[in-house]
Amino acid sequence: MAVITPPKYVKQILKTLQSHGHLAFLVGGCVRDIILGRCPNDWDICTSALPEEVMAVFPASEPTGLAHGTVTVHLASHAVEVTTFRAEAGYADHRHPDAVSFVCDLTTDLKRRDFTMNAIALSPDGLMVDPFGGIGDIENKLVRCVGEPAVRFEEDALRMLRAMRFAARLGFEIEPGTMSAIREKAHLAVFLAPERIREELEKTILTGRPQAVFDIIDAGLLDGYILRRPSAALNAPQLALLPKNAAVRWTGLAYLIEEYEAADSAGEFLSSLRLDSRTVRCASDAVSIMRAGISADAADMKRLLRDFGADTVTYAAECSDALIGGKCRRTLKSVLRSGECFSVKHLAVTGDDLISVGLRGRAVGDMLAFLLDYVIEHPENNKREILLDIARGTEES
Repeated sequence: MAVITPPKYVKQILKTLQSHGHLAFLVGGCVRDIILGRCPNDWDICTSALPEEVMAVFPASEPTGLAHGTVTVHLASHAVEVTTFRAEAGYADHRHPDAVSFVCDLTTDLKRRDFTMNAIALSPDGLMVDPFGGIGDIENKLVRCVGEPAVRFEEDALRMLRAMRFAARLGFEIEPGTMSAIREKAHLAVFLAPERIREELEKTILTGRPQAVFDIIDAGLLDGYILRRPSAALNAPQLALLPKNAAVRWTGLAYLIEEYEAADSAGEFLSSLRLDSRTVRCASDAVSIMRAGISADAADMKRLLRDFGADTVTYAAECSDALIGGKCRRTLKSVLRSGECFSVKHLAVTGDDLISVGLRGRAVGDMLAFLLDYVIEHPENNKREILLDIARGTEES
């Protein structure tokens, strides 16, 4: 396994804080990833220095979360969040602390963190500080709360969704006491903003185990967004066959939600989670196509492309093949590669051409639609003179 070491700019920040008499450690996800042999996406630092002391040491820094002790240090074109050791108290909204106080003790800071695997600190000298057994839990592939799980979820209900997401992403199991507390406190998810729930769900469905979203549903964490929970036996491993594209996987999930009558419609489910209108529309249309039965016939595929557009039909074809079975994706790719016409803009004639042969008003649009349907069946005849002859003949008759 490759040994992951912090980049030079991160080491420089740590050593600079040390040289000014402050404690400084890498903390959180980056330490967890180092232990797992993964290259971290972000490098977070915690320190005994107060925010104003950090800014004095690094004049180019900016206060990005002073209430929580966070300063963003800019160094060598990189940005690193540096946060003062802190303690938190009171969570009236089950999401944010009512009070934050800065402390000098690293263990106190680690104690406020969600899971043991995220409550490990790494000193500039390579010493691991692990007061809650996070290294052992990583080795045993366990997601375990720091402290009493029910209390931690009372403080911040989003931690329940994060636990499920981490388990899916890392291939871990959730420690039984932690899982029991999730089921006990799942009702607190109603206090979370739909956008935050959507963010965690999207991260989950983009993991290698997207079907874990049904564990989230089974635990009761989405009761505010569905009519009923699908059978606890539902696993839907086929979701993992879908490409790691957010819109495609949302479509697959929405199809299963509607198929198992967990919501009135795919669109209502996605809208309730505040997905953007385009994704909701495309995914909803794709689910409708799937439920009506998507054909692998080339002409039928071109009609779908005509009526719904390439994105929606792609979502439908991908999800149909993975969740229902078939070879729709192969047909779709063949149609798109062929360059054959499936939209009015690709016809060999235009509205002006039809006006030139005597058509007027609504008849122009009707003829374009007629010609498009003809060309979908006879792609080799998408030629200007052939289509104009058809238009003239139809008009004369």
